Amino acid sequence: MSKPVTTARSAYPHFLIIPTRWMDNDVYGHVNNVVYYSYFDTVVNEYLIRNGVLDFERGATIGLVVETHCNYFAPLVFPDRVEAGLRVTRLGTSSVRYEVGLFREGDEEAAAQGHFVHVYVDRVTRRPVSLPDALRAALEPIVAVTDQTAD
Repeated sequence: MSKPVTTARSAYPHFLIIPTRWMDNDVYGHVNNVVYYSYFDTVVNEYLIRNGVLDFERGATIGLVVETHCNYFAPLVFPDRVEAGLRVTRLGTSSVRYEVGLFREGDEEAAAQGHFVHVYVDRVTRRPVSLPDALRAALEPIVAVTDQTAD
C-alpha cells in the first residue's frame, strides 16, 4: 500500500469555512478523528441545501452513506478555522462519491482528506433510485476529472 498524498487545494471547486469548537479537541490536544467526518458531512449537506436539492424532512429521495475513508496528515486544533474543500469524483446512476479536503485556514496542504459515497434511495422503500435531474445538475459543476470519474 502506497503512502497517501494530499490533493492540491485547487482541485476542490467548492469551499466552506467551518470553525472548530472547544469541544472538538480531545485529551491529546487536537481535533478528535470522528469530528473530521462531521466536517465532511457538513460541507456536503451545506452544498446540497444551498443548491436546493436536499429536503431532509420531506424529500422523496435521500442519500445514505455506504462508504467512508479519511487520511490524516496534520492536526487541527481549536480555535482553527477549517476550509473544507468539496468535489465529486464519481457521479453514477444512483450513487455519488464526494471527496473532501480539510485545510487549516490559509494552508495549501490539507490537514486531512477523505471521501464518502452516498447511494440515493427512495425515502420509504430504501431501494436505490436514479439520481434526480436537479441533483445531477447541482453536482455537475463540482465534478472533478480523476481516475474515479474515468469508470
